[in-house]
Amino acid sequence: MSIVVSPPPNDRPQGPPLVAERLSDRLATHIARQIDGGVLKPGDRLPTEQQLAGAYGVSRTVVREAVHQLKSQGLVRSRQGSGVFVTAPPPHRALAFDPKVLGSLEDVMQMVELRRVIEGEMAALAAKRASPSQVAELKRALLAIDAATDSGELGVEQDLAFHRAIGAATGNPQFVRLLGILEAHLRDAMTVTKGNESTRPDFMEQVRREHRAILDAVAAHDEKRARRAATLHHVNGAKRLVISGVIEPKLAARTTQ
Repeated sequence: MSIVVSPPPNDRPQGPPLVAERLSDRLATHIARQIDGGVLKPGDRLPTEQQLAGAYGVSRTVVREAVHQLKSQGLVRSRQGSGVFVTAPPPHRALAFDPKVLGSLEDVMQMVELRRVIEGEMAALAAKRASPSQVAELKRALLAIDAATDSGELGVEQDLAFHRAIGAATGNPQFVRLLGILEAHLRDAMTVTKGNESTRPDFMEQVRREHRAILDAVAAHDEKRARRAATLHHVNGAKRLVISGVIEPKLAARTTQ
């Protein structure tokens, strides 16, 4: 069954453009509520990217990001050549993160600490299990980060892709799913850290070396070195914020110890 997603209840029939810092989060939340409320039922097909973009006055990129979030939560899935469909309710709902989690620099540091814990072990598992093709994907991801930063961009999306590739290399799809759930929050925290690093060439070079150390350890199948390199990457990210005066040393203490 094909359906058309109705606009938010308080909007005009055509629905004014969504206005928020993260439009994709707003759109994903709205569609998820329609699924929870039974407006969208298992087996229903979502409107096309173009239709959703037109209905809500957002870009197709925003729609794509929103649908990616819904897929990460197990609420929808793609059928090749047919579109995106609502899935049957999962036995356990995927982890949901507080959308206000990045309301302050303290919240940014909380995300840095969370990444340090998760991604250290993720890198170690990737080192243990990565296939040659997955190592090649990590190398391509690093080249994409360098290309973005060399052209004056922050490279946030490329950096996220690198860490997703590490998650994929663990051989455990739940890591990729978890990163997808956290991605909006990771993106915001990463924008702060990478924005700070972009102000100093020495910081940017440090980040390049840290990424390379993670890749080299994974490629060498050295679990301990991969864990250490990934953990140090996040510890150093917090230290760079302190050095720049962005945060107070006491705020970074738990993350850098």
